[in-house]
Amino acid sequence: MENGSSEGAQLGELRPFRARERLLSVFPGLRPGLSNLSPLGPRANELSLEVTPKDTMPEPLVYLNGHLIPASQASLKIYDAGIVLGATVTEMTRTFRHALYRLDDHIARLYRSLKYTRMDIGQSPSEFAAASRELVEHNLKLIGPDDELGLIHFVTAGEFPVYAGSAAGSARTTPTVCAHTFPLPFELWAEKMQHGVHVVTPATRHVPPQCFDPKMKYRSRMHYYLADHEARLVDPDAVALLLDLDGNVTETSGANFLLVERGTIVSPTLTNILPGISRQTVIELAGRLGIPFVERDIQVHSVMNADEAFLSTTPYCLMPVTKINGVPIGDGQPGPVYRRLIAAWSEMVGVDIAGQFAAKPSA
Repeated sequence: MENGSSEGAQLGELRPFRARERLLSVFPGLRPGLSNLSPLGPRANELSLEVTPKDTMPEPLVYLNGHLIPASQASLKIYDAGIVLGATVTEMTRTFRHALYRLDDHIARLYRSLKYTRMDIGQSPSEFAAASRELVEHNLKLIGPDDELGLIHFVTAGEFPVYAGSAAGSARTTPTVCAHTFPLPFELWAEKMQHGVHVVTPATRHVPPQCFDPKMKYRSRMHYYLADHEARLVDPDAVALLLDLDGNVTETSGANFLLVERGTIVSPTLTNILPGISRQTVIELAGRLGIPFVERDIQVHSVMNADEAFLSTTPYCLMPVTKINGVPIGDGQPGPVYRRLIAAWSEMVGVDIAGQFAAKPSA
């Protein structure tokens, strides 16, 4: 990859030990123990830290192909397979009280997706997890004490030489590996966390498992994009809840869907959905709370007649679903099972999860 301003080219590649003092002067938020960054690269002697000292204001760092670079310099080639083909697997992890939650589970699922897509990034899961923790440790210094970070991992199939033109001979055909962070935008979800979300079933259907296995978390998401557009034609604030080719409920573009019938949590089967880490947390919490959890095919009729429903996903954990296709679910308010689960989750992580959203209302 080229991070190519002329200023950066003049600096050249800075190796971690020789670059220590220079990097600390440009990014004072970095802690002194730079030698501890060596696990970030696939092999320690391949790690470099590229810095363009445009000013002394710290900015987030990004991990890209074995390098830590300022976010303002992070970029992909226009002929990367992630852009040309959408050939990308991904994960998202979040922090609670600035501590990463279930990172190892997310990394493990990422590596299952990598194996399924035949991508080898030249690092073990523990090495990539260590790289992620180093990255987050630095970027946490740039947010407030009540803020949290989302950590994104993505891996593409590398640069696509067919579209590279004259640069094809130097195209990087090994996977493009990236990790970056962003402050969680609680205000975007505050209203829905309080009052619930309206889900709409669009004409666009979920990609069937005969095409590729939904247990892989991927970014080839045109069907989600179209589905959400269709849902917003019905209600600008709606979220698409996709059906499969047989009319069974699957998931939204970013969350698992769960409903409650007579005190039992019901999930679609894993045939057509991603086995979410947050969904797994719901299963574990339900076990502790004595709430039954079952999997079966679900149709829209069952959702309309459910006692309550909710979404589970990494950024906001749980969100109540209070309406489907214009019809209230239950009494149209967040239900008691949702409230028990979100309270138990909050106790487990030491954070009032719903309170994080209430403290930052949308504009």
